[in-house]
Amino acid sequence: MIRRIRVERARRTAATVAVAAALLVATACAGSPDADADSAAASPAGAGSDKYVPEGDEGLGASIAIVIDNSGSMKEEAEGDDRPKYIVAREAIEAMLASTDSFAVRQPDFPINVGLYWFSSKVTPMVPVTRYNREALRTALDAMPEPEGGTAIGRAMDAAREGLYRAGTFRKYILVVTDGENTTGVSPRRIAKEIDRRSEGAVRMYFVAFDIDADRFAFVRDVRGEVVGARNGDALRTRLDEIYRGKILSEAVDAGETHPAAAGSAARDSAKPPTTPR
Repeated sequence: MIRRIRVERARRTAATVAVAAALLVATACAGSPDADADSAAASPAGAGSDKYVPEGDEGLGASIAIVIDNSGSMKEEAEGDDRPKYIVAREAIEAMLASTDSFAVRQPDFPINVGLYWFSSKVTPMVPVTRYNREALRTALDAMPEPEGGTAIGRAMDAAREGLYRAGTFRKYILVVTDGENTTGVSPRRIAKEIDRRSEGAVRMYFVAFDIDADRFAFVRDVRGEVVGARNGDALRTRLDEIYRGKILSEAVDAGETHPAAAGSAARDSAKPPTTPR
């Protein structure tokens, strides 16, 4: 009888410990959305700390992954416009891409790769990061569905990064257009840090905050990227042109035909005083 009582007490004690452990786990997981996403080991970018490896040889040229917010809030009207933000944004992106045509005429031997992704609660690659094709990009923009769902910025950045490492150029850029903060999946702050560290600065990141305070994405500046605000459609066109034509395209050519590391080495060598032959 005494043995049975002891066994029953042991069982009850074990059950109490199990319940307490479960409560501790649930409490630990009840943090912020970003903390939840960051603790999940589901993101390829967070899978390790080693340097990214391109899928093939890389050379001269620039590759740009354009990432467009297609979450539910993009259905709202843009400020000073009777059209929804997603229509205004798509037109602004199409106008931005038109500058690639004149660039290609001036620099026919400089490869420009452009890819297009949209995101809501999921990420959809529309055009892979491959040689610029204006008709394919225009068709993809027209084929985008009406916005709905959440805002998975981090996942979209990671998918764009993966596409850039298949494109075959040293110069890599991610351009994000969004009107809201991350609501699902891994946090963009974490992904930005991972991309910066594991690419060793080879992937430059630009954010355009459309109808939202740009300071919400201040973390982009911490990884040598840039974030700008655009309150309405006119401002969005201007900001996209400043980034795409004024910075990405001009920077890619100004960087020359060398690998980023080699370019840095050449700059250091040129700064050294000449040696006197003996």
